[in-house]
Order: sequence, then structure tokens, then C-alpha cells
Amino acid sequence: QDYYGKELQKSEDLKTNACVASAGPLPKVVTDALERVHEEVVARYYGCGLVIPECLTSCRILDLGSGSGRDCYLLSQLVGERGHVTGIDMTEGQVRHGAGASPRAPSIPPLSFPSFSQVEVAKKHIAYHMDKFGYQKPNVEFLQGYMEKLGDAGLADESYDIVVSNCVINLAPDKRAVLREAYRVLKPGGEMYFSDVYASQCLNEAVQKHRVLWGECLAGALYWRDLYSIAEEVGFSPPCLVTASPITIGDKELEGIIGDCRFVSATFRLFKVPASSRAGPGHVIYNGGIVGHERELAFDANFTFKEGVVVDVDAEMAAILRSSRFAEEFLIRAGGSNAVPPQDCCC
Repeated sequence: QDYYGKELQKSEDLKTNACVASAGPLPKVVTDALERVHEEVVARYYGCGLVIPECLTSCRILDLGSGSGRDCYLLSQLVGERGHVTGIDMTEGQVRHGAGASPRAPSIPPLSFPSFSQVEVAKKHIAYHMDKFGYQKPNVEFLQGYMEKLGDAGLADESYDIVVSNCVINLAPDKRAVLREAYRVLKPGGEMYFSDVYASQCLNEAVQKHRVLWGECLAGALYWRDLYSIAEEVGFSPPCLVTASPITIGDKELEGIIGDCRFVSATFRLFKVPASSRAGPGHVIYNGGIVGHERELAFDANFTFKEGVVVDVDAEMAAILRSSRFAEEFLIRAGGSNAVPPQDCCC
């Protein structure tokens, strides 16, 4: 609260670019939806990254660390009135924090807000947004709670199609618990789509206890290899790297503390693949038509699917497509190469 509410008054006060990494081009449907979000909700959102997966119609989505609700209201429009979005956040009197740059505001607005409950800000604008979207009843809800203990907030097993998170898992002391809870609440074939900060090595005690580095989302960064081991331990498929951007340190003192460690802001997707969907490699053809990705779907750093074009995929990707919400978007046939695509260190 001190760091985000007092020490940072403008984007130039940041010591790193962890919170202002460049965002890629967004589909028009996303930018149009963002324009319909209430200005107070947007203003209360610090960092302004976007974590928006594809193929969302009628999905149930959980946003971990939803803050003032900007991403929830954006997703609300993309899932439609038959879908549902739940936001959960632990903060009171703290400005929402996320990674990336907003397509609307390339720099972070001054943080001069008084102490307030982020969940209350989000709830206050439910009626406004439902009227703006033309919905007869709300398809969003906001809860206060911890992402390590979703059960305490009443979230049931296998109740969501997608879990999203925007650069908040690095702030959680127990990252295994976060992924374990996300896995629990996901339906079979469900996806965790999230951005976060990762380190090229395990962080030493001096870094882990440095308050400024915590505020800059670096001290809690996970060693990138640990993401793979934790995902496997919890039961997820191997992480699919979507995008990654290097983080630069603009402060000599902090550079000295960090040493030769390097950091990256990266987006990954994890899937809860049921055993019944696992088979061999396959030939897949994207049918096209996903809103915003009608002709081409950039699924991750290894696979881009073009409408009507046959692509050989390994057994893991075949199982993901076969079991997830993407199943109806592809024609999937057995065969193809069993070679696993490279998943190198994103650092």
C-alpha cells in the first residue's frame, strides 16, 4: 500500500518496465469493449495489462486479482449474457496492479487516489455496465478473498471454463496453492491463461526481502523452470508460452542487488487435460470464425493455425485441442509428428 499509494506518483517513478511492457495489437472487438468500461474503473487500474484469451462465448471465467474490475467488465462483453465472470481480489485501500500497457493509455496515470476498497469500486458499477451492455441481468460478480484459498470464497470444484490472472501471482507467497486452486475450480478441458514475471534463476534472500523489488513485481518472481515443475505437480499440461518481453532495470542500486539475474514478463496458458483425451499426435485444421481471429489463430509461440491449413501437432497439443473449448473450432485427425515443439527458457 505504501509503495503503490505513496511512493509512485507517476509512471516515471517506476524503477523497471515490469509494469509497462509493450502490449501486442488487439482485435477490434477487444478495443471496442474496453471503450465501454466506466472511466472510474479504468482510472483505478494501475498497470493496465490485458489478458484476453480467445473463443469466450458463453464461458464461465474467474479473474484472480480482479481489482476494480476492468478486465472483468471487458470479459463480460466477450462471454455474452449467457456467460459469467467472477472477480476475486484481496485488496482494500490499494491500487490495482497489473502488467503490460493499456491500448488506451500508454503511460500509467498518477496514483493520487485515497484509500478505497477495490471490490467496492467494482461492485458499484455493475448496474451501469449491464445497462451499457444491454443485459437483462448481471453476468459479473465480485468477491473479496485470497487466490490461494478460493474455497473460502465459496468457489466450487470444476465450476469455471477459464481462469485468468494479470501479473498478481508473483505477489502470492504460495504459488503452488494458487495453481492448485485454479486447477481445482477448472472444468475438465479448462484453461488457466495468465501473465506474470519470471526470473532466470532462483532469487537470493536479499532480492526476496527488498521492498522496492516487491513493489516492482520482481522479488516474488518465480524461477521459470519452477513454473513447469509446479504445473506438472498440480496436474496441468506443460505450459504453452504465448508471449514474452524482457524487463529492464533503470536503477543502478537495484541492478547491483539483482546481479546477473534476468527477468521477463510472460503470458502462459495451462490446460486441465483429462486422461481420456490423451492419444497420439494429430493433423488439425482450424475451421476459422473465432471472433477477432477469423482467419488466423496464434495459439502460442509454437503454433499458429490458419483457416483451412493442415498443421501437424504433437500428442500434447492434440489432447489440448480435443478436450478444450477449442474442440469445435478444429477438425482433428490422428497422425502427424510426435515431436514435442521446443519450449525454451523464455528469458
